[in-house]
Parts: sequence; C-alpha cells; structure tokens
Amino acid sequence: MRDAYIVSAVRTPGCRRNKGALSQTRPEDLLVQALDKAIEKAGVEKGDIDDIMIGCSFPEAEQGLNIGRVAAQMAKFPDSVGGATVNRFCASGLESIAQSAMRVMVGWSDIVMAGGVEHMSIVPMGGNMPRPHPDWTKENPDVYTSMGITAENVANRYKITREMQDEFAFHSQMKAVNAQKNGLYGEIFPTNAYRFIEDSDGTVIKQPFVQDFDDGVRDTTTIEGLAKLRPVFSATGSVTAGNSSQTTDGAAASVIMSKEAIDKYGIKPIAKLVCYTTVGCRADEMGVGPSYAIPKLLKKVKMEMKDIGLFEINEAFASQAIYCAQQIGIDDKKEWSSESSTRRLNINGGAIALGHPLGCTGSKLAATLLYNMQKKGVKYGIESMCMGGGMGAAALFELCE
Repeated sequence: MRDAYIVSAVRTPGCRRNKGALSQTRPEDLLVQALDKAIEKAGVEKGDIDDIMIGCSFPEAEQGLNIGRVAAQMAKFPDSVGGATVNRFCASGLESIAQSAMRVMVGWSDIVMAGGVEHMSIVPMGGNMPRPHPDWTKENPDVYTSMGITAENVANRYKITREMQDEFAFHSQMKAVNAQKNGLYGEIFPTNAYRFIEDSDGTVIKQPFVQDFDDGVRDTTTIEGLAKLRPVFSATGSVTAGNSSQTTDGAAASVIMSKEAIDKYGIKPIAKLVCYTTVGCRADEMGVGPSYAIPKLLKKVKMEMKDIGLFEINEAFASQAIYCAQQIGIDDKKEWSSESSTRRLNINGGAIALGHPLGCTGSKLAATLLYNMQKKGVKYGIESMCMGGGMGAAALFELCE
C-alpha cells in the first residue's frame, strides 16, 4: 500500500459563536479561503486535485447542500473536481483527512484535499430541527445525551474534581496566551471576514476586515476567577463555561499527495498519515473516547506512549481531557502545564481557550499538530478526540525528513 503525504495544512482563526469576529461571515466563505490557502501553500493547480472531502457536524442551512461541492465551485475549482461532505461529529475533519488519505493509499487518487468547517453562530449545536427517535429514546436515550451532561458523568464517575478541571482550563488559556504573544500559531492564515453595520444614514452596509487570531483566548483568566463560575449543566455539577470548550466558527483544509505526485511536482511533504482508527464507548460518557482510541492506535502500529513527541487531544471538556490523559499516562503536570518546558499535550492550548468548531476541529488540530511537529522537529504526533454518541478517534502522523 502506498504512503499518503500531507503537503499543506492551514486553518482560519477560531472565533467565538455569536460574539466573535467570524459570526457574520458565511461558512462557505471561510471554507473557500481555507481551500485556496492550502492549494497555494502546496504549490499545485486546482485542476490537479482529484476530489475534496469536507467534514461538517451539522451539514444543514448555510453549511448544507453538500458544502464540500458548493465550496469547491465557489473556489473556482474546475467542474471535474468533485466534493463531498462527511459527518463523524467532532472527528469529521479528521475523518475527511483519513478518507482522503486512504484513496491515495490504495491508488485511487494521487492528489486530494481534505478539510472541515463549522459555523456555530449560524447552525446551533444539535442543528435547527433535531428529531430524536421517540421509541428509541424510551429504550435508551443515552445517544441523545447533552454533551455537558456526559462531561458531568465523566467527572462524577472518575472523580475528576472541580479544582482539577479549573486548573487544567487555566493552563489551557495560559498556553494559548503565550502562543499568541510569541506568534506560535503558524498554521493560521489571515482570513477575510465581514460584518454588517448600520451606516450614518440608517442603511446597513457590509464592512470587510481581516481576522488573524483566535478571539476566544482570555489573558485575564485566573484559577480564582474560574472557581467563581456557576455550573451550567447541573445545579450540583462541576462543569462550567470556563472549563468547557468554546463553541466556535472556523474552517481548515489540507492537501494530500502520493509519493508519485510529490516527486512529479517536486514538493517537500510535511508528514505522512501512518494510521487512523476509531472506537466506540458508552454514549453517556462519550468524552472518554480518546482513552480507548489512542491505545488501540498504538497497538496497531506497535508503538508506545514514549515514542510520541506531541499530542493534540481535543478539550471538549476539562473533565474528559483530564480523564483521558490519566488513562494513557500523560496526566503529570510536566506533560500539560503552561509552566512545563517538556509538555507534550496541547502545547499551545486547546479547545477550552481556542474553541471547538465541531466538524472543523479534526482538520484544525491536524494543521496545529503538523506545524508544531515541524517547528520542534518531532517525529511522531498523535491527534485524538471524543465524539457525540460515544466514540473516539485517533491518528498518527510521522514527520518527513
């Protein structure tokens, strides 16, 4: 089987739902720019692409109608370049990379694109018209459980205290503050955005601007301040807005090529996708997914935790991120603290600080991981996340020399 090489991976900033900089910029416009930037960095032509696969957790309304094809057309790819949309909830963006890479691996394609998009300001969590099956909800409603309640379940069942969650959240914010201050988000590209404002004569005008940073990072965060926040999912719970991921708008994209293609075009690849795996778990504690997916991945590739230089594990909630870190053996503060120079987990902050744009996150984290692997010269990196409904996904990337 052939190798699949990632030759470019980029993302827009992640910006807060409703109040953020991208809240009025349509998802198609964000995704078009991500596709354009990934193509530009790869150094190939749009007509060289075989197909485009885009992850989206709630592919409806403005991000519906097969946004993978719509965005490809809007980005002026030739009609010969197809597009598809894939949904594996929070792993949709990573699933798009895996499915695209597999086409290269089996020889069906030589150059493909993958990506993800989610506009949570426009399409809410759960979609506009959720319709759970009435009979199944009586027998087993867990698959429809609120993500926040699953986070509370993890905290309660596995003794993840409020103090632990707030400390983890604080360090996520501080890592992100440091990364912004020192220009460590090299995977972000300046993104054209717009907002609608009222002019002096009362008319509404479209005002363009450029957004080049994640706007959910809070440099004033303190552990004392986090401790004052009320729980949001259970009156007696420990999960708060401060120790949960931010709902976010954003897009990301990458270009994946075969060895024959990179030789033909003279392109230096970033990394190759070594392996991808998924696993199921109890729906009412969906956040534990990475604690199963990562060991399964390592077993498949016959590697150990000590072989992995960097981890990007999505911080859907501090409770589940902490539990997963405990189970795979990277819960020591030296592995994740903003004060540790040897940290491997979410080294520049995670979704608690940077946001979790659902179907985009898998592609977003890949761009972040690959950039950090390049910058630090780390040979192996793992990306992983949990998913609604009770699942985990994990992918192993190997840096090219």
